[in-house]
Order: sequence, then C-alpha cells, then structure tokens
Amino acid sequence: MSSVNIGVLISGGGTNLQSIIDSINDGYIDGEIKIVISNREDAYGLIRAERAGIEALYVDRYKYNTEKEYNERIIQELKKRDIELVVLAGYLKVLSKEFVDEYEGRIINIHPSLIPSFCGEGCYGEKVHSMVLDYGVKVTGVTVHFVDEGTDTGPIILQKTVDVKDNDTVDSLKERVLKVEHEALPEAVRLFCQDRLTIKGRKVIID
Repeated sequence: MSSVNIGVLISGGGTNLQSIIDSINDGYIDGEIKIVISNREDAYGLIRAERAGIEALYVDRYKYNTEKEYNERIIQELKKRDIELVVLAGYLKVLSKEFVDEYEGRIINIHPSLIPSFCGEGCYGEKVHSMVLDYGVKVTGVTVHFVDEGTDTGPIILQKTVDVKDNDTVDSLKERVLKVEHEALPEAVRLFCQDRLTIKGRKVIID
C-alpha cells in the first residue's frame, strides 16, 4: 500500500498531532500529513504543523451560517489534497452527518477514557479525568475509535489502560493518560496506513 494522505483536525495544543508527526518522521507510520485544520486561530497545533513544514489552516466557524456549511468547507479542503484518512487530534467540534458519510470508515478519534465509560456529549479534556476521579474507578485509559454519527460511539480500534492512583489529581492523571495517548494514536494510524483494520459491525479486526 502506498503512503496514505492524512488530514488532522485540531482545536488546541496539538500534542497528539506532534506524536503523529514524530512517528511519520521516524518511519513508524507510512503516511504523510497533507493538511492540519483548526477551528481555533490560536491553537498551538497550527504552529507545530508549520514548524514541521505542513500546511496549516484556520477555518473560522463564524464565517458560515450553519454547522453544515462549515463542515462542507473543511470537506472541500480535504478533497483538494486527496485526503484518505482524517484524524481528530483533540478536535472539539462535532462532525456533520455529511462529513461522516463522506469519510465513513476513514475518520479516527482518540478519547481519554475507556469507552463506553466517561464518554459522550460534553465529556472531553479535564472534565473526563475529573469524572474518573469522582467515580473512584481503579483503572482508566485511552480509546482510539472510528467515528460514526454519534459522540464517542464508533467501533473501537484499540484501548490502553492507565492505573488510577489514590493520590491522583486531575493534572497528574491527565499527564499519565496523555503519555499513553501519544502511544495509542500513532499505533492506530500506523495500522490504518498498513490497511490492517477491518470493521465488522461494532468490532474492528486487526489483521
């Protein structure tokens, strides 16, 4: 399989983006990031992309009347660059039905918990870790999954666990989970680029 054209959508600092960039540079991932798109102009991930020689684009939601029009603009930018895989790396906007349909089976997201726990609408960032600590679970982790029309409901590609310590704070737990995110997301992208992922119902088979 030839090198896969990747588009990455971000909203913030872009540490997961950086993990993919580094993995491509190391030869771990047989793919190339063609475009990084952010819904926030001040997202540091845009600077990370530019420093890596990757085209970076800010798309202002408020220039569009509807979410559908906004998503259509992003789809247009991805199509211009023949994007084959879309990676949501801390992207905090919900994709439209048209977007999901256009890239069905080709959108990957990472979530900082073991889905189906602590996920769904409104569950993102530090709020997830706060929910984990409040509930008192002993194990949390990360989930990489394909995106469908729901929120955090798509078929799961892989999961990695993180033990919750008795003295954990949101910050300490977030730091350890993020480290595992930086391992899990590149692994899932690598498997996709190697054409080793097959979706069968709710299951993802890794060849």
